Amino acid sequence: MEVNIRLNDFKYRYDVYHIFNIYFPLQEIKFSEVEGDYHVEIFSDKAVFDYKDCHREDEKAEDEKIKETVKKVIFKALKELTGQNYPWGTLIGIRPSKIALKLLREGKSKDEVKEVFYEKHFTSPEKAQLCIDVAEFEDKLVNKDEKTIGIYIGMAFCPTRCLYCSFASNPIAGNKKIVQEYLEKLNYEIDEIRKYIDDKKLKIETVYFGGGTPTSINDVEFEKLMNKIYKSFVVNRDLKEFTVESGRPDSITVKKLESMKKYDVTRISINPQTMNDDTLKRIGRNHSSQDIIEKFKIARELGFDDINMDMIIGLPGEGIEESKHTTEEIKKLCPDSLTVHGLSVKRGSIMHENFLLKKGLGLKNQDEIMEMYEESKKLSKELGLTPYYMYRQKNMVGDMENIGFTKKGKECLYNIQMIEDKQTIIAIGADAITKVVFLEENRIERFGNVKDVREYIKRIEEMVVGKKKLLDTLYK
Repeated sequence: MEVNIRLNDFKYRYDVYHIFNIYFPLQEIKFSEVEGDYHVEIFSDKAVFDYKDCHREDEKAEDEKIKETVKKVIFKALKELTGQNYPWGTLIGIRPSKIALKLLREGKSKDEVKEVFYEKHFTSPEKAQLCIDVAEFEDKLVNKDEKTIGIYIGMAFCPTRCLYCSFASNPIAGNKKIVQEYLEKLNYEIDEIRKYIDDKKLKIETVYFGGGTPTSINDVEFEKLMNKIYKSFVVNRDLKEFTVESGRPDSITVKKLESMKKYDVTRISINPQTMNDDTLKRIGRNHSSQDIIEKFKIARELGFDDINMDMIIGLPGEGIEESKHTTEEIKKLCPDSLTVHGLSVKRGSIMHENFLLKKGLGLKNQDEIMEMYEESKKLSKELGLTPYYMYRQKNMVGDMENIGFTKKGKECLYNIQMIEDKQTIIAIGADAITKVVFLEENRIERFGNVKDVREYIKRIEEMVVGKKKLLDTLYK
């Protein structure tokens, strides 16, 4: 299906597109000045929406608010036409809790913050309250020192590529010839960044080893890399947190878990995404729900007392019953934190390609998505967890949010610093993006390593030089 829009002022095309995309996700949206079923007219004093018998218009209060006026006119009209309720309203930013934190720091009351969210974006009171809850949690922990940094290390391989994935996560079986070369270059980059940190006398607060799947390499390779990370960034560093995203249970072994304990890993993730075996096969995972349970129990037996689990709402073929089964099984394991993701259909993923090929993936409507979210919220309450960080993505099924829940003291500090954009994160590995935060200027600069593993191997020296050059603009 195509959505054809007549638009008289293409200056606002981006804003118009994203509001239509809320109601018509993953459909082709086309713009023209002379034709189209939907008419959006933007004038000097108002914005007008027309579609058959639906007519809406609003005058803008101030010139600089025209974008918000345009979005609100379209949102109200499409809500009327479709009967669908999207609780985030016109808000499409990925870090809505930052808005709440800013308003609270300005001295606004919680009721005033909710009013701003609704008046400006039509955001529901429940979502505004969620932003307030997360903002209050993060405010106590967000970084305030430019010389305190985080480290991210990315593994570019996975056991298999999941249907929804767009990261640099190459199936390891088909890339065995370059694994060793990648690890050698990763070690080189770790050495160079360690030297830089020591030379500039920077303080490391957190280390996050993610990917991809860090545990996709074999036991010996994993042990060597963990030893390298430990000696470079952990030992004698007064670190607050060391996370390894173990992720896929089909890649977790007792030896790898023992290596993590040996090198002082404080937090791990064992991520089911779903506890339904049919869905696991459908999304390209070579493990069962029983494998998840067994690996989780082994980790507990080895003494891991800070384990996160991820689940994804809205996976292909899943409805409320499947969601309930997942939450019931996770509840039995009682993780220390829970991260609930809304399914995002990303460009570069197999799922996005399937949509383009019109294969159909059995995704649910907005009401069902919201009901599944309610199940995850119910689970978090039953586990005694509190929301502590949140972000949103484009092309999310149901236009919802990704949210982390935690037991007191088990929150992932790295996640908070990443979302709040108040800490420099030096990122290592293919497709890893370094973020340099200039706190006094409220400014961020980024340097991305290339995504392709073979290009990373060829160009690592060049990327290290470029990364240091950017970091030097802050750490002179």
